[in-house]
Amino acid sequence: MSKKIFRSICLAAVAVLLVSLTLVMAVMYQHFEDQVVRELQTEADYLAADIRRDGADILEEMSLAGRRITLVSPDGQVIYDSDAEAAAMENHLEREEIQEALAYGSGVSQRTSDTLTEQTIYYAQRLEDGTVLRLSTGQTTIWNLLLSSLPPVMVILLIAVILSALLSSVLSRAIIRPLNELDLDHLEDAQVYDELAPLVSRLNRQRRTIQRQLEASRQKQEEFRLITENMQEGLLVIDSETNLLSCNKASLHMLGLSEKPEGSVLRLDRSQVFREAVEQGLAGEHVVEVMPYEERSYQLMVNPARENGKVIGAVLVILDVTEQTEREQLRQEFTANVSHELKTPLTSISGFAELMKTGTVDAEDVVDFSTTIYDEAQRLITLVNDIIKLSELDEKQRMQEEEIVDLHDLAGETLRRLQPEADRRKISLSLQGSAASIMGVRKILGEMVYNLCDNAIKYNRERGSVLVTVEDLGHQVRLAVRDTGIGISPAHQQRVFERFYRVDKSHSREIGGTGLGLSIVKRGAMFHHADLSLESALGKGTTVTLVFHRPAAGAEK
Repeated sequence: MSKKIFRSICLAAVAVLLVSLTLVMAVMYQHFEDQVVRELQTEADYLAADIRRDGADILEEMSLAGRRITLVSPDGQVIYDSDAEAAAMENHLEREEIQEALAYGSGVSQRTSDTLTEQTIYYAQRLEDGTVLRLSTGQTTIWNLLLSSLPPVMVILLIAVILSALLSSVLSRAIIRPLNELDLDHLEDAQVYDELAPLVSRLNRQRRTIQRQLEASRQKQEEFRLITENMQEGLLVIDSETNLLSCNKASLHMLGLSEKPEGSVLRLDRSQVFREAVEQGLAGEHVVEVMPYEERSYQLMVNPARENGKVIGAVLVILDVTEQTEREQLRQEFTANVSHELKTPLTSISGFAELMKTGTVDAEDVVDFSTTIYDEAQRLITLVNDIIKLSELDEKQRMQEEEIVDLHDLAGETLRRLQPEADRRKISLSLQGSAASIMGVRKILGEMVYNLCDNAIKYNRERGSVLVTVEDLGHQVRLAVRDTGIGISPAHQQRVFERFYRVDKSHSREIGGTGLGLSIVKRGAMFHHADLSLESALGKGTTVTLVFHRPAAGAEK
């Protein structure tokens, strides 16, 4: 409002100034023009008297500064002209001032040049012998006068604008001050213009009403907030148009949002499961669906909200069932994998035992059958032992107290244990690095190093090599096992740490792998809060790296 008043006063002042300047210049211009006509009339009277006394030849001897003298016969022929050759001039009978002089005794006319910068004023007077004496003079046009006056006018206009702005600012602030100082919390004490008194009174009544309503609404809202914000479940309330009316922090956290979005609830999740559940809920159905979201699993429950039998919205409850889903999936996978892994050796043992039971087996075959039964039984024992180790790691049972373990010595012991198997496959084993100790469970660490080195030998090529490197990096200890084996394709690298997962199942069975070695390494790394990484390329080998973190000095274990 203050700006509007300020602009209005400024524009009004400038407009009045421009109009005033224009009118003043127009009046002055007209005054000067009348003055010139009167001067021409006086001079023409003197010349007419001289012509009557001495004849027209006297014009040859006369000269008036700034004036052009022309003598025209009654038929329009130019008899004399002070600025041009009379014989070469055109007939002037049609000129306005000549016609008026012939008809009324005198005449006045004005003609503007083509450039509009100058106009000529003509005064003609009929003499006693019927000839017409005409005097003319040039005068600047009003447009040229305005252009020539533009610099001082602009200076005056600029000064006027500055003064108008200053005065307008003062006046606008003075007008608006009572409104700006209006205390909305104490409208009954407000001092305003009489014209605004009814409005202020009405506002005061509405303010009191709104305060009462806001207080009641604030109390209900606070109760609702305390209930919803302390829920672990996500809660969403929508209207019949799917617009999101309310949500709690748990729902935003589950759906990866930091603040409540505006508009439709479908913007939170665009999956088909979520969309169909919302549509069915607004159609009046009770819906319970499992909704996958990124790496989580949520159970979505939609209940329609009714008023007078009409669905006016819906309430959505989201439960995080990721852990339950994962446990169920792991249980099913583990049961299926264990059953499959146990079935093969048991079938083999049962078959050979059945043949031996019948007594139809030759004596020389009994040894072969017994060897096969023994090998399959050993596979079962190894598999069961690996399952027990994984179970202990999953439950985070401590087989013994933590102690200081030198990974370099532990790696050396492991390589010595595996040396016969490496010699059989003509694979060279080497250890690099220096002593590097960490706090950990020696049995678990031994299983981790053994499985890594065992895999490096099993999946290596003949006459290949295995290099174990142990480095002390201060706050970290890094153990890396590198082989020159068959390598792992990128498609399998993310899954090799899963239980019972094998890249080449036929090769794994030939070398006696259970598919649990790297799973034990992964669980052991998690047990010791170590970082586990794998780098591999087909035909070039694989490197598995473990990084153990030492606590900072003075930090609690």
